[in-house]
Amino acid sequence: MEKVNVTVGKVAEAVKKVTIAGDKKPKKDKKAAAPAAGAADSGPLELNPPAPFIQDRLELFDRLFKEQQEEIAKRPHEDIQISMPDGTVKTGKSYETTPADIAKGISNSLLKRTVVARIDGETLWDIERPLEKSCKLELLDFNDDQGKFVFWHSSAHILGEACERRFGCSLCIGPPVDNGFYYEMALPGGAAVQASDWAPLETIVSKIVKEKQPFQRLEISKEDLLKMFAYNPYKQHIIRDKIEDGTKTTVYRNGPLIDLCRGPHVPDTSRIESFAIMKNSSSYFLGDANNDSLQRIYGVSFPDKKLMAAHKKFLEEAAKRDHRLIGKQQELFYFEECSPGSAMWLPHGMRINNALMEYIKEQYWQRGYDEVMTPNMFNVALWEQSGHLAHYKDDMFILDVDKEQFGLKPMNCPAHAMMFRHRERSHKELPLRLADFGVLHRNEASGALSGLTRVRRFQQDDAHIFCREDQIKTEVADLFDFMRSFYGMLGLTFKLKLSTRPEKYMGEIETWNRAEARLTDALNEFADSQDGITWELNAGDGAFYGPKIDIAVLDCLNRSWQCATIQLDFQQPINFSLEYQTSEGTAHHDWAKAADAKSAPAPTPAPAPEAAEPATGEQKDKKKPLLVKKALAPGCARPVMIHRAMAGSIERFTAILCEHFAGKWPLWLSPRQIIVIPVGMGFLDYAKEVAQILKKERFHVDVDSSGNTLQKKIRSAQLAQYNFIFVVGDDEKKNRKVNIRYRDDTSTQARDVPVALDEAVEKLCKLKAERASYNPFPPAPKEEPKV
Repeated sequence: MEKVNVTVGKVAEAVKKVTIAGDKKPKKDKKAAAPAAGAADSGPLELNPPAPFIQDRLELFDRLFKEQQEEIAKRPHEDIQISMPDGTVKTGKSYETTPADIAKGISNSLLKRTVVARIDGETLWDIERPLEKSCKLELLDFNDDQGKFVFWHSSAHILGEACERRFGCSLCIGPPVDNGFYYEMALPGGAAVQASDWAPLETIVSKIVKEKQPFQRLEISKEDLLKMFAYNPYKQHIIRDKIEDGTKTTVYRNGPLIDLCRGPHVPDTSRIESFAIMKNSSSYFLGDANNDSLQRIYGVSFPDKKLMAAHKKFLEEAAKRDHRLIGKQQELFYFEECSPGSAMWLPHGMRINNALMEYIKEQYWQRGYDEVMTPNMFNVALWEQSGHLAHYKDDMFILDVDKEQFGLKPMNCPAHAMMFRHRERSHKELPLRLADFGVLHRNEASGALSGLTRVRRFQQDDAHIFCREDQIKTEVADLFDFMRSFYGMLGLTFKLKLSTRPEKYMGEIETWNRAEARLTDALNEFADSQDGITWELNAGDGAFYGPKIDIAVLDCLNRSWQCATIQLDFQQPINFSLEYQTSEGTAHHDWAKAADAKSAPAPTPAPAPEAAEPATGEQKDKKKPLLVKKALAPGCARPVMIHRAMAGSIERFTAILCEHFAGKWPLWLSPRQIIVIPVGMGFLDYAKEVAQILKKERFHVDVDSSGNTLQKKIRSAQLAQYNFIFVVGDDEKKNRKVNIRYRDDTSTQARDVPVALDEAVEKLCKLKAERASYNPFPPAPKEEPKV
């Protein structure tokens, strides 16, 4: 069989920076609430007659599909062995037995639940597509992440069909995303999708589901693709740009829709039992504001109506926790139009930022890190040397300075490599752990910006560890311990993935295999030492310079957020000619020598400028090549470079915590820790005295000196999420006490048992120092009634 080009399936990745305008969900009016009414208000439900390109497309598909089926029928049908996860082995026939046959042979309920098959642990396969050889077979349902994405991808095709039937539009891309899917399209005449279109589209989707349209897969040449999508300039662009001449890719058909797609898909449209449109927006083709403006419709679907109801309830809770809403309510941060994607941190937001930094710096002190600071801008020669210019240029801000190009740093690793290189190093210095909170800039598309979770200017708790190869195991183990204590303190759980060599990588495969083996061993050892810890393989998603362990945290709503990372880098030390004197006096890493010999040549130095007069030493240095790669010196070895972050972007991590805690910050992180409320103006002086004592202990404390009633003051403090409310009156003033209400313990909300001020301060200092979440002022036990 001819080799199938699968690059088209990655188009969604190529347009990850799509620019979106107006991403707010339009409000459904009463007319759009009912499908029939919505359809009537928005004109005919479907175009009649359909768009002319549909019939032309179908005729070509039918002819080619028939030829494909005839060709498959001629292939030898041989006995194959199909190994199941439980160890059983099923017998089948190549080009005849399907995963659906295997599922049905086990039970009808399993067949109904199965969304997609996975072959040999990595290849996703349509369950109605015949197997071609002996293999290991897994049957995935909607609860599996890959099963869910296949389900949502299939749902995007159904949405695309509904849009073609209603608008006669030119479809662009329709990928699954984290919480559903979308389809992007150009409507005739540049028209826009309206909220009143939602209900009619959902009505068409219901018809498609009832029709049980099968998903049919066709391998097709580039030439035939260009004929099939001659009417659609966006598909034409993708085909010409992403598919190599002389290769084949795939299209899928359901009903009248035929779409360029790698697949796989669910067996037929009836699997989509619950479907809803969530919002629509505008976007630019390929995320470029110079391209056409398109329309994008977002949806979500489930195999069960109960799951849809649960999802909508989840969205309601998530909306309440939106960090952008809480940030505004609690005056934490905001954004100015004159600097998009760069947060303006307000005083209360900086309190949270500083508390996180303080904890991380304490950990650095305990774990042997040295904090450094590096420039914000470097000559592009640095980024060329590191490889980032070739792999990351589109995400960088490039500036012209003194007739040369400079780039704002999007990461710290090349600067830290230079710092390691600036003088001779000894094995006695290793491991060398360099930490940097430097400001980073990444050129995110304007439409991709989203509060603190996607910004252009940010800081990371970034660090790079330079160590010997035999120190990797110990260093990674310490990082796991750091991660576990950090996330555990915050009530976050986590998932681990090993991301391996991508298609475009730097260096030699032997070096990559060695690095991946090191991380695999570290993951296995950590998983074996911890109850309930597992990890999974994320093949092909490593950085261009090395494999990595990606750590996603799960918040209280069980949402997954990418935060920490541990990346093992054997390439940057080669690129920057890093070396250290070994204890033996000879280079004992033969693999490093071999990698050096095979590594890509150094960038060609820029031509020297014409000198009108003798240049100063500084001017000479400025025009020299940045680095010259060199072989290992005698008695030296290459260090290994470990890239690591725990919180990742401080901005993003703050957003995650904001939503995780729903704005109810634990005391040590809280921007509003204590408020002192006098019961009357006659006790204001004592309230201020209490506040001053607390401020000396570095608590964030306020005094309510307003003229509101006591109940209104207390209610306002509760809404502002103060951790503790100190109420003071005559008894408290006379006896130097405070009456305490603790936000997170309802049993203390109406208590009337004053606590000595010194005792209260001591207990709160202990609570903050421990970074714990408990009530240091538990209610007194109730007295037993006397008999």
